[in-house]
Amino acid sequence: MTVPTLFRRLTAPCLGLLLGLALSSRPRPAQAQAQADFTPTWSKGVVWYQIFPERFHNGDPSNDPQAADQNGAYPFDDSSAFQIHPWTSDWYRLQPYEQQNGKDIYYNLQRRRYGGDVQGILDKLDYLQQLGVNALYLTPVFWSPSSHKYDALCYHHADPTFGPDPAGDKKLMATENPLDPQTWVWTKADLLVLKLIDEVHRRNMHLIFDGVFNHLGAQSFAFRDVEKNQQASPYADWFMVTSWRNAATGTPFAYKGWFGVKTLPELKEDSTGIVAGPKQYIFHATQRWMNPMNKGAAHGIDGWRLDVAYDVGHPFWKSWRQWVKRLNPQAYLTAELVFPVEQTRPYLRGDEFDATMNYNFAFAVHDFFVQEATASSVTQLDARLRALREAFGPGVPLNMQNLVDSHDATRIGSAVANPDGKKFGDWGAYFSWSQKSNNKSYNARKPTPAQRKKQRLIAAFQQLYVGSPMLFYGDEAGMWGGNDPDCRKPMVWADQRYEAETFNPDQSTHAPDPVGFEADLFAWYQRFIALRRSSPAIQRGAFTTVATDDARQLYAFRRTLGKEDVLVVFNRGPRPAAFTHAVLTEHTYQDAFTRQRVTRLTVPAMDVVVLRTK
Repeated sequence: MTVPTLFRRLTAPCLGLLLGLALSSRPRPAQAQAQADFTPTWSKGVVWYQIFPERFHNGDPSNDPQAADQNGAYPFDDSSAFQIHPWTSDWYRLQPYEQQNGKDIYYNLQRRRYGGDVQGILDKLDYLQQLGVNALYLTPVFWSPSSHKYDALCYHHADPTFGPDPAGDKKLMATENPLDPQTWVWTKADLLVLKLIDEVHRRNMHLIFDGVFNHLGAQSFAFRDVEKNQQASPYADWFMVTSWRNAATGTPFAYKGWFGVKTLPELKEDSTGIVAGPKQYIFHATQRWMNPMNKGAAHGIDGWRLDVAYDVGHPFWKSWRQWVKRLNPQAYLTAELVFPVEQTRPYLRGDEFDATMNYNFAFAVHDFFVQEATASSVTQLDARLRALREAFGPGVPLNMQNLVDSHDATRIGSAVANPDGKKFGDWGAYFSWSQKSNNKSYNARKPTPAQRKKQRLIAAFQQLYVGSPMLFYGDEAGMWGGNDPDCRKPMVWADQRYEAETFNPDQSTHAPDPVGFEADLFAWYQRFIALRRSSPAIQRGAFTTVATDDARQLYAFRRTLGKEDVLVVFNRGPRPAAFTHAVLTEHTYQDAFTRQRVTRLTVPAMDVVVLRTK
C-alpha cells in the first residue's frame, strides 16, 4: 500500500510496529499436513508480472490526465502549471513547468503524470509474452485522483483517463445511483479493461486486480456525500466517523483515516467485518469485474490481490472468499501481508486467501544475495526457506508470489547497489532508509556490472525456487530506483531514447548514468523464465536440499516431479567452486541450456548451473 510523501515519516515507523517481521521458529509439520489443497490449479508455479499502469506505457495520448484530474490527491495542487511529463526525461530533473511552482523535486514527483493507460498495456502484451510471463497483477485501475490509485473514488469503474473518452465517461457516470447496480453503466474505459481481460485470456495468460477494501478515497462518491449531508447521508454508516459536525456546540466532523491519513477514510467494521452498506457495494463491484455483463467467469478477472489485508477483519475475508469462489471456483486470492509465519497462518487456512505477496521470501533472499559483510549463510538461507515451505497447507507454497521488490519497496537494481545498510526484513527502518528523500546517502545511481551479477543470480533463484516468481515491471529491462517514489519511474522501452540520469534531487549533477533497455539482462530473465515454463518439476515439483557449503557460499538443491529431475547449483562466492556429490553419478544429467552431458561440475564465481535428467 502506498502512502503520500507527506505522511511517510509517520507511517513507516507505524508499519514497522504493526508488521513485526522476525521469522518465527520452524512450524509444526503436522498442522500443515492436516490441510487439504484449497488453492487454484492454474496459479501453481506461474510467473507473475506486476504492472503499475500509470508508468507502464502511454498507448493513447488523447486521454492523458489533466491537472483537474488530480484534485484531492497529494500534494493537493491542481492549479500550478501542469503537463504530461516527458516519458524519457531524467528522473530527478525538474522540468520548466515544475520549476514554476518553486517546490522541490519530491513535491513535484507526486504531481507528475506520465499518461500510462490500459491501451498501453494492450500494446505491450506481445512484449510480455516474449519475456515469458503468464500472469499479470495490475495495481489499482479504479477511478482515482492519484497516480497510484489506492485512493479510489469508486470500485466499479476504471479510471476515465485509462480509457479513450475521459470526458464522456465522466458524464455517463454522473447518471448513476451508486447504491443501485442496475443503474451502473459501462464506460469506454471499463470496456477497454474488458477487452484487455479477453486479450490476456486469449493468450493463455491470467490477470488479477488490486482490491483496496480497507478504505475509499476522500473524493469518493460515498465520502463526499457524508461530508456534505452528515448523519442524513445514505452512506453515514459506511465510515469510521468519530464526531458529526454540530454548529451549535462547535463540534467538528471527524473520522478515522488509514494510519491517520485523512485522504483515505476507513470503511466501518464491526464484529462481522465490514458493515452491510460498504460490504454490499464491494460484493456488487466484485461480481461486476468477475462476471461482466453476466457473460461468465471466462470474461472476468482471474482473482484479486488484497491491499493492506491485515487491516480488514477476518470475518469479512471469510465471507468475501465464499462470494468470490461462487463466482469463479478457480479464482486466485493473494494478500498483502508482511507478517511472520505464526501471524500469517490464520489467513491461509483455506477460508480466506490462497497465498500472499511473499515478503518473507524476499527478506531471506536479500539477506543472502544482496548483503555482503552482513549476509546470512547458506545454511541460514536454507533453514528460513524450509520453514516457509512447511508453514502452510499443501498447494500454498506453489502459489506464493515470490517477489524481491514491488511498488512499495526499493527496486532490486538499487537494492544490490546498497548492501550492508538496513535489512529489508526490518520493514519500518528499511522503508525510510531506502528512500532517497529520507536518506541522502542512499545510492540512487545505476548499478555496476558487479552489482548486476547479483541481480542476475537473484532473478535466476526466483525462477528456480518453489512458488510463483513475481517480477516488478522493468526489472528485466534494467530499471533501478530507491523506495517510493523512485521505484515508480516510467518503463524503459527498447524503441525509445532516454536522457541519461545526471541530476541529484537537490538539482546538483553527477556523471551521466546512461538509461536504456538492457537487452542482455532481458535475455537472462527470458532464458530462466523459459526454462521454468518448460519444466513441470521447476513449476510444481518437490524441493530437496543437496548441499549447503557456507565456506564457499555454495547452495545446491533438486526439483523433482515424476521422472524429471533438475539439479541447481548456485555459487554466491567470489571464486569458482567445484561441486562434487554422489547425485552427479547416480543420475544422468545434462546442462539445461546446452544439453551437454555433465559428470563433473565447476560453477563460476557469482553464477548458477542448472542440470536436468536426460
